[in-house]
Amino acid sequence: MAIRYIKRGKTIAQKADADAQVEATVRGILADIAARNDEAARELSTKFDSWNPPSFKLSGDQIQATIDTLPGQAIADIKFAQQQVRNFALAQRAALQDVEVETLPGVVLGHKNIPVNRVGCYVPGGRYPMVASAHMSTVTAKAAGVKEVIACTPPINGELPAATIAAIHFGGADEIYILGGVQALASMAYGALGMKPVDMLVGPGNAYVAEAKRQLFGLVGIDLLAGPTEVLIVADETADAEMCAVDLLGQAEHGPTSPAVLVTTSRALAESIEAEIGRQLESLPTADLAGVAWRDYGEVILVDSDDEMLQVADDIASEHVQILTRDPNYFLENMSNYGALFLGPETNVAYGDKIIGTNHTLPTKKAGRYTGGLWVGKFIKTVTYQRVTEEASALIGEYGSRLCDLEGFMGHKAQCDLRVRRYGDQTDVEDRSI
Repeated sequence: MAIRYIKRGKTIAQKADADAQVEATVRGILADIAARNDEAARELSTKFDSWNPPSFKLSGDQIQATIDTLPGQAIADIKFAQQQVRNFALAQRAALQDVEVETLPGVVLGHKNIPVNRVGCYVPGGRYPMVASAHMSTVTAKAAGVKEVIACTPPINGELPAATIAAIHFGGADEIYILGGVQALASMAYGALGMKPVDMLVGPGNAYVAEAKRQLFGLVGIDLLAGPTEVLIVADETADAEMCAVDLLGQAEHGPTSPAVLVTTSRALAESIEAEIGRQLESLPTADLAGVAWRDYGEVILVDSDDEMLQVADDIASEHVQILTRDPNYFLENMSNYGALFLGPETNVAYGDKIIGTNHTLPTKKAGRYTGGLWVGKFIKTVTYQRVTEEASALIGEYGSRLCDLEGFMGHKAQCDLRVRRYGDQTDVEDRSI
């Protein structure tokens, strides 16, 4: 396969150095909050967000007063977007069915889909009010049937993020806390600042948030490790440089470590994209972030065929993959590693991020090789049960006894033997068979 890099981003070694620094910083923060709880969480909130209110939890009156500052159109738009997310999430929930089957006469096996009891949703902020992230976590959790949903979001420049608070509230969150970063994740997991510990943490964030979730996994469940956003454009000669550049920069503006990659069979596109990126950066209001991301993490890869583009795309396993080719369905039918696909020039990642209804919390850093994104199923525990008649117990017990003996588990064997004695017909034990 002929792969030619017209532009390369940072090396694996450079990325590993940055990851190691993040890991050490997060480990220290988590240990501090685990040891000093409220005191440490307050100090960190003051340090990173200049935020230290008497209570981090918003009261009902505070929530309503904040929502009242928004224009009616903004509220209507938030509710419209949430309805799209809710509609798709409920359709996904309906696809998860309980199962009960009689596998042998008298042996009934089943599974039940039970929602997680208490979930903590992190809604990132920082430079932008990440309103859409509230839809993706709170709405989806409630559609799954989660009983208690709490949400944390940081202040922005010392102010309450009104639109984000409105989205969290309309999404169905039971409690809202103004708290950001690693300290928010730790407070939800350990139980600090008035929060009860949660069973599960969900939501996207920067590299520090993703690392906090990784280190907290086990103490709590997590959805996935959703770090800095990624985009891959798969394009042939039918695509134009303007659209490819718009769609690359649209994700690069998330932050300076967001990978934006173009893989193409068109030499003309590969060789013209850099100039078009530069032209658009001249007028893009978020060029300070998008330009750095493109400089350090942008890549342009030239290959010879659709099949090679498919192989490269599956190897990259990007969070967002836009297909700008003559036959987008070829990639839908054959790609296996990605977070979400956007098929054809009529759609784009911004639709998925903000409005269309699919969830935007998606796997990054090649995690698309083994997991999908956030959906109602992430909030569901599929648990099994069994029910057995006396006659079936005696039959299963005979096989179980021999298999336990084979492994040397004598206590397990005794469990089986007791059922054979209690429920079996000793006159025909030797004749039993499956």
